[in-house]
Amino acid sequence: MSLPESLVPWLPLGAVALHLVEEFAWPGGFGDWYRRYRPERASSVTTAFLFWINALFVAMALLVVVLGESRRGVAFWLVVASIGAANGLFHLWATYRARVYSPGVVTGLVVYLPLAVYGFAHFASNGLASRGTMLQALLIGPAFHAYSAWNHRRRARIAASVAR
Repeated sequence: MSLPESLVPWLPLGAVALHLVEEFAWPGGFGDWYRRYRPERASSVTTAFLFWINALFVAMALLVVVLGESRRGVAFWLVVASIGAANGLFHLWATYRARVYSPGVVTGLVVYLPLAVYGFAHFASNGLASRGTMLQALLIGPAFHAYSAWNHRRRARIAASVAR
């Protein structure tokens, strides 16, 4: 299936929007779910944190639209897709581990993962992304999630030490 080229830059923004709806609007509840899933990190997962981290992700997806098929636009496209795919795998793992629905698992699997597969294949087959760009983007997604987990542990430790 081939998509109209004018639609391709919009795909990451649409995927992010759908995922945020699932996490926070319908059925929603991601913040509360995560605080139950990782109670040792609950103090780090504030409403403000969730707002700003997701606002940054939306801004990255908007940047894809602004930059279009330029080298930077394609690189951002792949980075957003990689972060999304890693997020989808996080939701899958968390749902399996907790044995309870994680708000975001459906769009993570049905939207984010296929988006990444499509994007990497599309940009590689059209020669719009170098191997180096694709490798870097592929690594950034899991690296961001590893950093995020570390940062939540760090922020929770700081909050606990201040509370003492």
